[in-house]
Amino acid sequence: MLRPDSNEGTVVSVRGSVVDARFPRKLPFVNNLLKAGEDARIAIEVQTHLNAEVVRGIALTPTQGLARGSLVVDTGQSIRVPVGKNLLGRVFNVFGDPIDRKGAVKEAKWRSIHQEPVPINQRATTSEIFETGIKAIDVLAPLERGGKAGLFGGAGVGKTVVITEMIHNMVGRHEGMSIFCGIGERCREGEELYRAMNDAGVLESTVMVFGQMNEPPGARFRVGHAALTIAEYFRDDARQDVLLLIDNIFRFIQAGSEVSGLMGQLPSRLGYQPTLGTELAGLEERICNTATGAITSIQAVYVPADDFTDPAAVHTFAHLSASVVLSRKRASEGLYPAVDLLQSTSKMLTPVIAGKRHYQVAQDVRKTLATYEELKDIIAMLGLEELSQEDRRVVFRARRLERFFTQPFFTTEQFTGLAGKMVDLNDTMEGCERILSDEFSGYPEKALYMIGKINEAKKS
Repeated sequence: MLRPDSNEGTVVSVRGSVVDARFPRKLPFVNNLLKAGEDARIAIEVQTHLNAEVVRGIALTPTQGLARGSLVVDTGQSIRVPVGKNLLGRVFNVFGDPIDRKGAVKEAKWRSIHQEPVPINQRATTSEIFETGIKAIDVLAPLERGGKAGLFGGAGVGKTVVITEMIHNMVGRHEGMSIFCGIGERCREGEELYRAMNDAGVLESTVMVFGQMNEPPGARFRVGHAALTIAEYFRDDARQDVLLLIDNIFRFIQAGSEVSGLMGQLPSRLGYQPTLGTELAGLEERICNTATGAITSIQAVYVPADDFTDPAAVHTFAHLSASVVLSRKRASEGLYPAVDLLQSTSKMLTPVIAGKRHYQVAQDVRKTLATYEELKDIIAMLGLEELSQEDRRVVFRARRLERFFTQPFFTTEQFTGLAGKMVDLNDTMEGCERILSDEFSGYPEKALYMIGKINEAKKS
C-alpha cells in the first residue's frame, strides 16, 4: 500500500547495478536519489526516464537482496554531501558519510553534488603561477593558480608520490587547504595515504573523499562531484585557496564507461562511452578561480598502455593548462621525480606570464636537453669521443641538468633516508643558469644528484 505523503514506487527489474522502477503517482527527476531495500540501505541515482511511469537508475551501493516488486522511495533530492570547516581532517565516501570511525560531523551544511559551473563573468581573468617547490615542475611545467594540471604516467612511475608531496608543500608554502579525491583507488592505497598524511602532519588541513575500486561504478562516477562540491564551499564561502588533488581522473572516465555500458548505450571509439567529452567537461568546468579564491587542481592521469593517443588521455589534455609527464625511462634510471623534462609543458610558460628570465632559462634547458637527446644515437654507436668539443660540452651540461632536477621528497624520507627539500623557483633558476654557464663542469655528475639548491653540490 503506497503512503499518501511520499512518492513511492516498485522495482520492475534489476540487472546488476541497473534498476528500473515504476512510479505511478509522480516521476522522479533525473539525478534524484532513490532509496530501496531494508533500512533504505540501497541508494539509486535516476539516470533516465524510460516512459511516463518508469525510470532507470544506477545503484551506488550493492543491490543484493533487491527483487522485483521491492519498494522504492524517491527522496525528492539529489545526492548531498556535508560542507564546512568541521570536515578538515576527516575521510568521507560519495554520500558524505565519514568512513574514518571518528563519528558524525557536527554542524555541517548539506549541499547537492550537482552544481552549475561559475559563470564566465564571475571568473578571475589574471594568470598567476602556482609554485609547488618541486624543481622540475616549477621551471619546465609551471602550474596555474586556479588551473588544471595533469600528471600523466603509466602504472608505478610515481604519480601518487608527487601528489602527496604537493599536499605537503601546499600546507608549508601557501598555508592553504587540500582536498584529496580518490577515484577508483585501491583500498590499500587510501589507507596508506591516510597514515602518511597523518604522520606528515598535513591531515588537519585536508579533506579526503574516496570512491574505491571495490565500490560500484555509480559511486566511483559521482565521487569527483562530491569532492568538488566541498572544494567550492571553501573557495566561495570560506574564501580560501584550495588544492584539489584527483587520483585518478582516468578512473572517473572508466566508471562513466561502465555506467554507460550498463545503461545500454552504444560504445564509441575504443569502447569508451559516447558521452565521454560532456561528462569530463561537466566535472572540469567547475574547477576555476574567482574573486574570492581559487581551486587549483592536480589530476593524476593513468595512460592506458602508455598510449597518449587514447581517447581518455586526449580529452583530458584539452582541459589542462599544464601537463607533467612522468617517464618510465627516467624512473628506471633512478632519476626521481621521474618527470619527462622534454614532454612536460605548460601554457603558463610565456614571457608575459612567467617573466623573461624564467622563459629564457626554460628555453635554454629544453634546447640543451633536446640536443643531448639527438646525440644519444651517435654516442651509442660511436662513443662520446667522436663528438665535437662543443657537442661534448652540451652532453655534460645536459647530464648535470638531469641530475639537478632530481629532488628528495618529504613524503619519501622514511624510504630514502634523505631529508626532503622544497626549493624556491628563483633558487632553481639560479642553479640552471650556473650549470648552463659551465660553472659545474669540473664537478662529478653525482654531486648534483638528489640535492635542493645548487649550493649543496659538493666536489667528491
